[in-house]
Amino acid sequence: MTFRATNQARARVTPLRPVPAAPGREPLWRDLVGDVLRRERLAQGLRLKDVADVARISMAYLSEVERGRKEASSEVLAAAAQALGLSLADVLALAQGELIRLSGARSRSLGAGRAGHPGRPAGPGAGPMGDVRLAA
Repeated sequence: MTFRATNQARARVTPLRPVPAAPGREPLWRDLVGDVLRRERLAQGLRLKDVADVARISMAYLSEVERGRKEASSEVLAAAAQALGLSLADVLALAQGELIRLSGARSRSLGAGRAGHPGRPAGPGAGPMGDVRLAA
């Protein structure tokens, strides 16, 4: 194959980590949870293998969960959390905090906060269903 032919046949690159949510697009829960698990694992200086072994899940699957490529069951998330010395509630609360942070940044970038959005009640818990709570 010549240099010219190689140049013309460009490969399409797909990033392993999804691009951050664009304005108007909600972040995915699996990305948030995966980020929390990876951040906690790295903060503790643990290898992927260490956590996977203690959680009794495959290293490849845990890697995919951390990268937001797989939507893990609550059992898998609880096992990974326990392997990190956390509860499932801890992991979900950290992911919820990140979701709130990202949603707030997204609202500010769109120029409309909760109170400024037409048709949306102002203030936390003012919606028809009240506060959103995550149950583990």
